[in-house]
Amino acid sequence: MSIASEFKAFAMRGNVIDLAVGVVIGGAFGTIVTSLVGDVIMPVLGQLTAGVDFSKAALVLKEASEDGKTPAVLLGYGKFIQSIINFIIVAFAIFLMVKAINTMKKAEAAAPPPPPPGPSNEEKLLAEIRDLLKKP
Repeated sequence: MSIASEFKAFAMRGNVIDLAVGVVIGGAFGTIVTSLVGDVIMPVLGQLTAGVDFSKAALVLKEASEDGKTPAVLLGYGKFIQSIINFIIVAFAIFLMVKAINTMKKAEAAAPPPPPPGPSNEEKLLAEIRDLLKKP
């Protein structure tokens, strides 16, 4: 088997395609969450904390040089806080999706199984023949 045909068999498996779709949707979802946190939640948090802009919050470790050749060394904890909020929102959204899927699976599993099919016409006919043969 050639490498090309092995790769084609690998790439066309359902799991790989499902994974690719999940990655694309996850990337788009991540962009939405980043926008939600950066554009909606963080400005509100900034207003609640007396106008602090978390995305620019940083601790200066070393000042910039006076000639402007060496930039300041900053510890950007604001972006870290923003990333933590992003993570919490994404984790909560995934939790809700998994919970919804599990609830649907439980409802599906709790549904009574369909009754077994009755005997086929052939079986009914054979039963009638058997009963006729048993009669004296």
